[in-house]
Amino acid sequence: MTTPDSSEAHARAAVVQTLPLFEMMRMRAATTARRHPVRGFASPERDSTLRWVNQFTHTHRRIGPDDREVVSPNNDTVFSNAWLDLSAGPVVIDSPDMGERYWSLGLLDAWTNPFAYIGRRTTGNRPQRTLVHGPRWSGPTPPGITHTVAAPGSDVWLIGRILVDDDGPDAERVRALQLQLRITRPDGSDAAMRVDTALDGRSTQVPSAALYQLTVQAALQGNPPPAGESLAWNDVDADQLAHLLPQVYEELRRQEQPHALGGGWAIALAVRTHWGSDHRTRARVARNFIGALGMDEAMYPTAEVDADGRPLDGAQAYELRFLPGQGPKVGAFWSLTVYRRSDCLLVANPIGRHSIGDRTPSLRYESDGSLVIRMQATDPGDGANWLPTPADGLFYVVLRLYQPHIDHLENRFRYPPLQRIG
Repeated sequence: MTTPDSSEAHARAAVVQTLPLFEMMRMRAATTARRHPVRGFASPERDSTLRWVNQFTHTHRRIGPDDREVVSPNNDTVFSNAWLDLSAGPVVIDSPDMGERYWSLGLLDAWTNPFAYIGRRTTGNRPQRTLVHGPRWSGPTPPGITHTVAAPGSDVWLIGRILVDDDGPDAERVRALQLQLRITRPDGSDAAMRVDTALDGRSTQVPSAALYQLTVQAALQGNPPPAGESLAWNDVDADQLAHLLPQVYEELRRQEQPHALGGGWAIALAVRTHWGSDHRTRARVARNFIGALGMDEAMYPTAEVDADGRPLDGAQAYELRFLPGQGPKVGAFWSLTVYRRSDCLLVANPIGRHSIGDRTPSLRYESDGSLVIRMQATDPGDGANWLPTPADGLFYVVLRLYQPHIDHLENRFRYPPLQRIG
């Protein structure tokens, strides 16, 4: 016999399981384009939820302290994003010669699994044509295709990152590369199509039970649960949803499950290509870190405290020392970025530097080969590798590792703690 307690536990598990599906549909509504460069607006109505999919949108400059839309943004790359709808058939992604530059197009399914990549680590930097198809498609591979990706569902979020070294000449070179990214049908025709997202993607509030139910039900039509995952969704009623949604969203907002790395460092999430049966972590990441790619592509160790466990404070000065031969080990590049704790954003500073790393001009090493980074609000003087911090208030740092080596992936790397100085 089903008791009230068991019924609620069942409904709660169903919400946790399906929440990533809802949040991905919310992101699709928020990040797809209203306007097509040739075919115009998806709808003339200002409040319409019609959007264009199978079309790239780009940012052509690095995010800075005046940008407030994204928390903990990277200061290394520009973005080229697209939502793919494979319900009408496969699409072809054309990408140009990227030279020796780091770039990646990460593909996430509607359940937030980072299931495939196109880019430097996986497919190289030469010109390529990638066919992406859904689970129901079968047919011959069109001529000229260099790679094929089988998506587990009809909806795919394509998150593109391209390394840029400055906001001037190199940014213009990268802009030209971004504009060569194209999404077409196998016959060469434009793949763009209108979809009704049925959502106000600007809202980050807890959804109503009716909206949640309709959104999840619609998304399930083209995006069945991952292989091996049973779904007990149809037994959940609207009253249970109305009761549980605020609770689950608040629990996921508060819950922290960092993986401790030592020295005050932790990594907030650890996924390779699939979340597996860990539905709660999948839901937490969908709520708080949606769009996270797999560790093989990038890792983001984060430190909020110094060597003695005290919160990092802008009124203090700190030193991070990588001993000779013990710096970050990466196949692409690494960077260290400072964020204000109060809003998780970059902070304006006198030299306009928000991150420091192996690509920073004039990076200096000690005579013994050590790399020392000084983090403080005031200029430490000539010869210092200075990463400015907020003048007051708490802050945190993120060490981004692009194409991390096995020592990082297997948690064998010893992360040096931040020492308070002065």
